[in-house]
Amino acid sequence: MSIKFKIIGLDCANCAAELERAIQKVSGVENANINFMMQRMELEFDENHREEIIDKIKKVIKKEEPDVIIEEM
Repeated sequence: MSIKFKIIGLDCANCAAELERAIQKVSGVENANINFMMQRMELEFDENHREEIIDKIKKVIKKEEPDVIIEEM
């Protein structure tokens, strides 16, 4: 399953790349792509565990970039 998120509060392209790498390590995430210029993230993940994976991703974001907020598009 693929889903898109709007990213709010991401400050730099390097931070986006580091966050993308951290999200790709989350169990169940098949692919994560963050476009810093567009302030968007696209995720591909196992749809059977959607809520669990999104919760894990939010925790990773809070740990790596505490000021960043994501909203589903």
